[in-house]
Amino acid sequence: MRKFADWQAREAVVTAALHADKHKKDGLRGFEADYRSFLALSENAGRSLSINPQDFWPCIDDRSPQTTFDRHYLYHPAWAARILARTRPEKHVDVSSILDFCAIVSAFIPVDFYDFRPARIDLSNLNTGATDLSQLQFSDASIVSLSCLHVIEHVGLGRYGDTLDPNGDMTAIRELTRVLAPGGNLLVAVPVGRPRIQFNAHRIYDFAVFRDYFAPLELVEFALIPDDEVPDGLIYDPPSELVNAQAYGCGCYWFRKSGVT
Repeated sequence: MRKFADWQAREAVVTAALHADKHKKDGLRGFEADYRSFLALSENAGRSLSINPQDFWPCIDDRSPQTTFDRHYLYHPAWAARILARTRPEKHVDVSSILDFCAIVSAFIPVDFYDFRPARIDLSNLNTGATDLSQLQFSDASIVSLSCLHVIEHVGLGRYGDTLDPNGDMTAIRELTRVLAPGGNLLVAVPVGRPRIQFNAHRIYDFAVFRDYFAPLELVEFALIPDDEVPDGLIYDPPSELVNAQAYGCGCYWFRKSGVT
């Protein structure tokens, strides 16, 4: 039985490679046909913009019925931005989230962005710097609006050159909770579903267990980005059964610290 399973696995790899090779060859044939047709059309149109083989840049994977996108990385920043549109902080601090989120939000709200690998970005309203989630340099209870999106699951796995630490995620959670001001908001996104580590990419969490890691913070809102496109988008306050059924969903948590800023 084990030999049969191994054979099936090898067959699957070979089949995938053959399909990929056929896709590439078909795409290049289509590219060549399009080039010849476009060249003839350009000559008839009298356009003078040069088109030479040495400038070829074949894009053969973009013909699809719909525009494709990474569902995790489209929906979770959209979720966070909508919360900031509601809370309207005077300043927002982000730790290591996707750069597009901070760059766009900074058009409306001043943003300080910090990362283990600092980013050199020159935009008004956006300041950047270095930090380590295992020891944030901020004072206790000092940040009113804070986010850390699709980050905690990586801490301690060494993927980004950080120190190997099985409890790195727990340290990061304690640090984020420590620096959050009373009355402050913390936005967090992580993979949820069947709990496990896919080394060295990320951890995947039981969504309720992960929520409880942030006690005594209050959970204001939870939204799920599911594995599959149906149902699509952000599912607010989803049933536990749906979240637990995910293989690699994205859980979006809005926490608030009790007290007055």
